[in-house]
Amino acid sequence: MAESAQVFLNALGVICSAGEGQDVLRQSLWAEVPGGVAERREVWPGHALHLGAVRAPLPGVDHLPLAQRSRNNALLLSALAQIRSQVDAALQRYGAARVAVVLGTSTSGVGEAEQALAAHARSGLLPAHFHIGQQEIASPALMLAELLGVGGPRHVVSTACSSSAKAMASAARLLRAGLADAVITGGADSLCAFTVAGFAALESVDVQRCRPMSATRQGINIGEAAALFLMTREPGPVCLSGWGESSDAHHISAPEPSGAGAQAAMREALARAGLEPMQIDYLNLHGTATRQNDAMESRAVAELFGTELVCSSTKPLTGHTLGAAGALEAAIAWLSLVDNPAGRLPVHHWDGLRDPDLAPLCLVAPGQTLGRALRHVLSNSFAFGGSNASLILSAADE
Repeated sequence: MAESAQVFLNALGVICSAGEGQDVLRQSLWAEVPGGVAERREVWPGHALHLGAVRAPLPGVDHLPLAQRSRNNALLLSALAQIRSQVDAALQRYGAARVAVVLGTSTSGVGEAEQALAAHARSGLLPAHFHIGQQEIASPALMLAELLGVGGPRHVVSTACSSSAKAMASAARLLRAGLADAVITGGADSLCAFTVAGFAALESVDVQRCRPMSATRQGINIGEAAALFLMTREPGPVCLSGWGESSDAHHISAPEPSGAGAQAAMREALARAGLEPMQIDYLNLHGTATRQNDAMESRAVAELFGTELVCSSTKPLTGHTLGAAGALEAAIAWLSLVDNPAGRLPVHHWDGLRDPDLAPLCLVAPGQTLGRALRHVLSNSFAFGGSNASLILSAADE
């Protein structure tokens, strides 16, 4: 199989705090008043924080093996239901052995383990509904593969906040190497006290809605989400035209401040897509609203693209969904490219107070449009340990 073969994102299922399904999420992205993220008290008992919690009812998991019953997998089932007919058609067309599952996650079933340990502290016994396999990092891919009868490769990438972006790059490589004809790819992460408390210990959590690129930014809002794509070599509405990956190897949690690693990932994605920086129409920032990430990313983006490229961070709507962030924000890029003739852009919600120490990026204002359909969108995902990933999605007629 030719290494240059195009890969297409033929179908999308998505759920997050800003909406379930394509239509609801698209409207949330364009809304002048932000929704999604809201104050929650039950995730980390004793603390009231703004979090990107999914409020929609989730599918039941009682039909799954005990080891696969988790909120993480329930989120995936919601996304899968939206594209089930296309997935079933792919299985019928290509055969189970030629379909793969490649996902990203970081929490898997940690929330279930937290609840089980709390029950053990009270009674000395683990509850009957708990199984250690629920927190196995491979659980999401095993669950989907077994549920669907997939016979091809199945694996999970777990590199913190770049996980599902890297999973999508891995899926594309499987297709281009001829090891699969279709891949169910994306990612999921679910809210749990472990991640919220961990980021709070790093003084990286904002109790209010986060404000990326603001002089007043205080940190992230943790969120949860699932996004699934059906990726094949058959033409579809959107092409995954480029991806780039790099590693800073700078610090266990802080990004390399010059943005060299971030730039390397973006440059590799551009090169693989055969594009120049001026051809990108919109950039979805990693935009976590932490002091160091925003400083690094704004510098890297400005040096590569200048300050006229329209950008936004959608994390004030969705929260930072960690291992699901790359796939969720690829979904936002997909929605920006499909059925959007006026080029409406995802709003950058913040307080408008620019940090004079940051490059003055062109941040999307409410109601702002490109005035034409978007052609190429770049999405950044940067993780602990300096694991960087950038994806470029392009309209399929390009």
